[in-house]
Amino acid sequence: MKTILIIEDNEDIRENIAEILMLSDYKVLTTTNGKEGIEAAQKNKPDLIICDIMMPGVDGYGVLHVLHKDVDTQNIPFIFLTSKSERSDFRSAMEMGADDYITKPFSGNELLNAIESRLRKVSTMQKKLTPDLQGLNELMSTLSNKKSLDDLKRESNTNSYKKKQVIYKEGAHPHYLYYILKGKVKTFKTHEDGKDLVMDLYAEGDFFGYVSLLEGTAYKENAESIEETELVLIPKQGFEDLINSNPATARKFIGLLAKNLAEKESQLLGIAYNTLRKKVAEALISLQKKYHTNKDEPYLIDISRDDLATIAGTATESLIRTLSDFKSENLIDIKSGKVIIANEKKLENLIR
Repeated sequence: MKTILIIEDNEDIRENIAEILMLSDYKVLTTTNGKEGIEAAQKNKPDLIICDIMMPGVDGYGVLHVLHKDVDTQNIPFIFLTSKSERSDFRSAMEMGADDYITKPFSGNELLNAIESRLRKVSTMQKKLTPDLQGLNELMSTLSNKKSLDDLKRESNTNSYKKKQVIYKEGAHPHYLYYILKGKVKTFKTHEDGKDLVMDLYAEGDFFGYVSLLEGTAYKENAESIEETELVLIPKQGFEDLINSNPATARKFIGLLAKNLAEKESQLLGIAYNTLRKKVAEALISLQKKYHTNKDEPYLIDISRDDLATIAGTATESLIRTLSDFKSENLIDIKSGKVIIANEKKLENLIR
């Protein structure tokens, strides 16, 4: 049962709201002024707050200001309730961070719809969504009435790339957000000595190229197709319009798509300090976890030895010798050049 705090100095209005909410199966807390409302919010952490603006002592703006400065209450949905309907009051409320604004007199349905809408959006923001088109569309349909990524996807161009075809190069300026309809993509950096370091691997349903778009910088890596790949190219302007339509959407988008810095640090440390066997084992396991979707069939790691070596962070010759050792130890099998993990448990033990 969701808890709603009402901060309203008019007894009739306060009791009327409380009755409507209790009949709709909400737990209701009521206070008669701003000071009591602040204390009740900080003590009870309600799921949503309905607050009058014009009150003696601390008014609604003061309540919102105090609660937004408190990390424990700053994310509670806040709906202003007032008899004032001038546009300037609405703008002031929104600029201060209010989530909605209801003008007296109001109907019960109007109040309940506003509450349900805010609670639904909070639920979506807290929900763990998949970092693909489906997850982002679920987020966008709840948070905004503007275009979804699905709309942008339908309106965008679709390009096909051959195996090992360059998608973008380090230093170039981004013009698109990329979405993989089919195939696999790697991003990598090339050292001055010509050696490549794989930064990320992407598969069907993944977005990539978003970090430079979000930062407004040139690409810091190269992107190349690992196999025949089909991509949707979502224009930069459409992407920016989408995330700028709602700050909460932008934060969630970044949370869904941005890679964890700790994982990057771990990857680089592994490449720097892990043994050769551990590097190769980790590369094989990561590829299987990334791309093995049909658990009823063994996964064939079908990428070139050069690509596998860059993923492992080692020389191709060293990789080939290690794969031969793994095959003789029955950890893997090799058929027509494709690697099959024969004993995943033992291979994972090498990583630990």
